[in-house]
Amino acid sequence: MEKKTVVVLDYGSGNVRSAVRALEAAGAEVELTADPKKIVAADGLVVPGVGAYASVMEQLTETGALRWIGRRIAGGLPVLGICVGHQVFFEEGVEHGAKTEGIGEWPGKVERLQSEVIPHMGWNTVRPPEGSKLFAGIEDERFYFVHSYAVLHWAFDVTQPAMTPPQVTWSTHGTPFVAAVENGPLSAVQFHPEKSGDAGAQLLRNWLGTL
Repeated sequence: MEKKTVVVLDYGSGNVRSAVRALEAAGAEVELTADPKKIVAADGLVVPGVGAYASVMEQLTETGALRWIGRRIAGGLPVLGICVGHQVFFEEGVEHGAKTEGIGEWPGKVERLQSEVIPHMGWNTVRPPEGSKLFAGIEDERFYFVHSYAVLHWAFDVTQPAMTPPQVTWSTHGTPFVAAVENGPLSAVQFHPEKSGDAGAQLLRNWLGTL
């Protein structure tokens, strides 16, 4: 079977080589690039993100990547966000009292976790919904998180009766937070599948299987 082509978006967000290697190990043909033609042509696009919400949004804006991400989603072409690359698909991020507008695919605010231990660093379980494609066969596994901010509240208003609401996976660190979202062509995870061992590898294979 022909390998699926995946672009890992190269927009200046730290070390993303581990994500490239994990996707290759999962069976994809992977390229790290910001070339618009390759972004649109690939079977799948991965949006990584490391660091602060505001700086990631600034980098995505400055490189013009937002346009090509939006074009893929509008065309029903698969996109996977990881860590801060998950957070930016929500309406806004609030860090140190400063608000930053996000991509706005989903309602919600990225805010500081409510826990005595910050950051949330290490392995944790998740609670995927029934029928999740990302977590098929790995519903009870643990995944590796490194973050201080997350979406703590989810409120999605389905305005069209025929519209299928997103599937939301939760985890808990001090308080419940959104660990993943599956929404048609757009999926995103707060944890790092590339650092999550066999479970993370299977999640990436599951995603590749949807392309």
